Amino acid sequence: MSRPLLLHVGVQKTGTTSLQRFLRRSERDLSDLLVVRTPEEGTPMRPLGRAAIAFSLTPDDAHRDRLIAAFDAVLDTLPDDGRGVIISHENLAGAMPGNGGETRLFPALPQMLSLIVARAEARGYAPHVAVYTRRMTAWLPSVWAQAVRTDGYAETLAQFRDRTAALPGWGDLMRRMSAELGAGRVSRLRLEDESDADRPGRQLLALAGVPEARLDALPLLDSRAMERLSPGATEFLRRLNGLALNPHARDRVADLVARSQPLFTAHLPSEGTL
Repeated sequence: MSRPLLLHVGVQKTGTTSLQRFLRRSERDLSDLLVVRTPEEGTPMRPLGRAAIAFSLTPDDAHRDRLIAAFDAVLDTLPDDGRGVIISHENLAGAMPGNGGETRLFPALPQMLSLIVARAEARGYAPHVAVYTRRMTAWLPSVWAQAVRTDGYAETLAQFRDRTAALPGWGDLMRRMSAELGAGRVSRLRLEDESDADRPGRQLLALAGVPEARLDALPLLDSRAMERLSPGATEFLRRLNGLALNPHARDRVADLVARSQPLFTAHLPSEGTL
């Protein structure tokens, strides 16, 4: 019998950081049922996320091979004991709108999943894909703010909305994934349906076979993930992104801004000055 493997592929800005922190916090309590892999520093999960982003932006043979090799490296870390597996990485969805010039709704995700699922099956796993979604009216502004913060995006929210005006709904993405992988192999989990903010990811864990009573007994998350930057801090970074700064220097400034948000509550100068 094939070993169950649940691939949680995000998407970005759907509470993944809190969910992954809860998975790690709950790992010992669920160790009789599950093996969990999240993108910890120094593990093969980090290169896997980078390979997925790179392939989604440039889906050629070289990037395909790197993605497959990176996924194989993660599978190599799994103990051979028959327990179910959760692999959770939001970047497995590929580049979100605003990253690397992307303006579509994860166009490469079905193809990437086809590659990953085939590798998992070849290793004796029975993969199933889970995707969290969030209402588009809340998701798009959050994606824009994240792109400004981490991806050097320099356009305003209004310009971002114009560039993504043709973006379809989540149903389109689910249909494309199901068409690639087959019916019944993809589950959509709505962020709005999460019933306990202090135990995020209940829908994902239930899909992985964790009984409800076990879920209710898991320890609460001790603190929430860092929230979106303040409007003033986000606007400062957006304007900074329009300058020809060394990327490393820009990232260091972004970290400083994130730690010093009260400095950016004052009224900013008009567009074109900083």
